[in-house]
Amino acid sequence: MNRYKALAANTIILGLGQFGSKVLIILMMGFYQAALGQTGYGEINNIIDTATLLMSVATLSIGESIIRFGLDNAYDNRQVFSIGIRVTGMGLAATLMFVPLIGLFSSIFPDNAVFALLSEYSWITVAYVATGSIKSCCALFVRSAGYVKLYAIDGILTTVINIAFNLILLFWMNMGNVGYLLSVILADICSIAFLTLTAKLWRYVIFTGIRKDMIKSMMRFCLPMIPTAVMWWIINSSGSFFVSEFISFDASGLYKAAFKFPSMISIFSGIFSQAWNMSAITENNSRTIASFYTNVFNIFQSFVYVLAAGLMLVIRIAIEIFCEPEFEIAFRYTPFLILSVSFTCFSTFMGSVYVASKKSVRSMVTAAIGAGVNVLLNIVLIQTMELHGAAIAAFASFLIIFIIRAADTKRIVRMDLKLPKMIFNSVLLLAMSAVIIFVKDITVYYAALAVLFLLVTAINFRSGLRAVNIILKKEKIER
Repeated sequence: MNRYKALAANTIILGLGQFGSKVLIILMMGFYQAALGQTGYGEINNIIDTATLLMSVATLSIGESIIRFGLDNAYDNRQVFSIGIRVTGMGLAATLMFVPLIGLFSSIFPDNAVFALLSEYSWITVAYVATGSIKSCCALFVRSAGYVKLYAIDGILTTVINIAFNLILLFWMNMGNVGYLLSVILADICSIAFLTLTAKLWRYVIFTGIRKDMIKSMMRFCLPMIPTAVMWWIINSSGSFFVSEFISFDASGLYKAAFKFPSMISIFSGIFSQAWNMSAITENNSRTIASFYTNVFNIFQSFVYVLAAGLMLVIRIAIEIFCEPEFEIAFRYTPFLILSVSFTCFSTFMGSVYVASKKSVRSMVTAAIGAGVNVLLNIVLIQTMELHGAAIAAFASFLIIFIIRAADTKRIVRMDLKLPKMIFNSVLLLAMSAVIIFVKDITVYYAALAVLFLLVTAINFRSGLRAVNIILKKEKIER
């Protein structure tokens, strides 16, 4: 199987396993909003964002090493998994410090609504982090070991179980935030058991003979990923925390509702990135790697731009259908969030160069610059532009990260980014953003968006056609 077919096949398998599950979560959004209310919806997203940060810090981002070293045939998978489990276990023990620390911050800053919220849910947050970290370690190892179909099936199974527990704990037992978190915890426990039994993970656990040089190599790769994960978290999540503090939890809930639909682009990107990282690592030493990156990125950016434009076209209708009435105004805040997610996709693609070449420090530095910009813009813009300010801050951060990474990665892989096409596409998306934010007349609104969407589609049509030809071997691909 050629490299393009392998990439396409892995993307399709992962897509079948994860896209349906992610769409189910989107479809359930109205249920969550009704069960939790606007304030509760804002609160639960703040708790989950905090737990996501804790997972990266507690596990020392060892998942990044599990993927990188697990995919490399030069390393023993038993060593990789055993080191991953050990590091995760030690990190989770340290996570217990979160409970007294958040209690201390809550007492020092008694008027801070976010600290008070996290203190109230501190123990269940730690449980959420523990099960999520172990599940992630097992799932990432399964994927790196080549069990891509099993990894995809687990994604579907976990989502279905999670939703089943949601219905019981939120709808039937009316347990609110605790019910939501407990649903995820129980689903993760089921996932751990499923992966352990089906992949026979105990075969990969060794208690003696773990190589010190292997530990050092894996830690040297993943440790710079901790600040990278923290910086990435700041850019993705700090907006909702600043909104909660500067405005209210109600506004934070509205902001998160606006973010849910743009995240559909990241669903596609996330599925593709998982498959792409596998290809980037295994093909890293190929003599035609620059051409490979160029071809794939050209196709990838076209799909992202068309998805972004399509989402802008339907976002108003989608929010009216799937969200509760008090959330319907959220469509006005989506344009810059859609742009933000689009450039997140491009920045992540550039980051794959660092992963494949083991240049994780560069990934950390670029993420740190973006995080600094994000915090500064959030402080300035949210107080003057409210939710639009948070969205613009997120977009500006990822745009800057992409620009820096695009320039820096040329020293590693000299790929052609097709910048004129990127600029034209971005300008068209900015024009669509202006329509969504400012145009009040419904006829003009949809007519303008439809014309701009068709322009974006026309510009990117040839790349989509080329993707099909490359996979079917109807076009010469390396030159």
